[in-house]
Amino acid sequence: MKRQASVAGQFYSADEASLKKDVTRLLNANKGSKKQKAIGIISPHAGYVYSGAVAGCVYSSIEIPQTVIMLGPNHTGLGEKFSLFKNGSWQTPLGDVEIDSELAESILEKCKFLKENIQAHMREHSLEVQLPFMQQIKEDFKIVPIVLSVYNMQAYQELGEAIASAIKQAGKEVLIIASSDMTHYEPQEAAEKKDKAAIDAILKLDEAELIKRVEGLNITMCGYIPVAVMLSAAKKLGAKEGKLIKYQTSGDATGDYNAVVGYAGMIIQ
Repeated sequence: MKRQASVAGQFYSADEASLKKDVTRLLNANKGSKKQKAIGIISPHAGYVYSGAVAGCVYSSIEIPQTVIMLGPNHTGLGEKFSLFKNGSWQTPLGDVEIDSELAESILEKCKFLKENIQAHMREHSLEVQLPFMQQIKEDFKIVPIVLSVYNMQAYQELGEAIASAIKQAGKEVLIIASSDMTHYEPQEAAEKKDKAAIDAILKLDEAELIKRVEGLNITMCGYIPVAVMLSAAKKLGAKEGKLIKYQTSGDATGDYNAVVGYAGMIIQ
């Protein structure tokens, strides 16, 4: 099955030439930075006018391998709690990206909480908006798209272990993307304070502490579950540190700091 672009013309340009120009500009803002190998990254998923600068900085800092596992939050409420899109391809104005069905099947077999389901993906934007950045950097790569809802720590860690095990079994380099925005619609100062608490837990590679802080401090970080799963997998794959590449808020784009959304671009190595 080919998944058609759902938010082209809304979150990013539906015109191929315009989209290439926009993504190139966002990637070039961090031009000259040395590209690093990463086990995982965190990238935001708002409209490019708001979070594109952060996404561009993190993508321009890393090498894109042949396969990318994409973990995103479920904004629509559709589908299973852990929903895997296993076969076919995803389309954007820059072309089609094939799914790595073999790796997808391996992860599915290793995690009882993960289900094959396309409904959760059809109108979900959090993974789709990541693709044009990678398409602009690398001509040929495959993806494994997974959309996640609230479950429990056992499920998060089991999925992380399944992802790590499948990657090791495949014997190839794989990047794990956790798609997440940070605090939503709070004053700049409050958002920065809350986001710092979440970022500090991520830098320590501590998914349990991240969830504790998100819940305890009421941090409206929409993708904390994808981040927790990514951290769990990354540690099994040998990750030792996290780096904050760029943080800003929607206020930096709009000039309105009364009710901002935070965006963090991070690398896990």
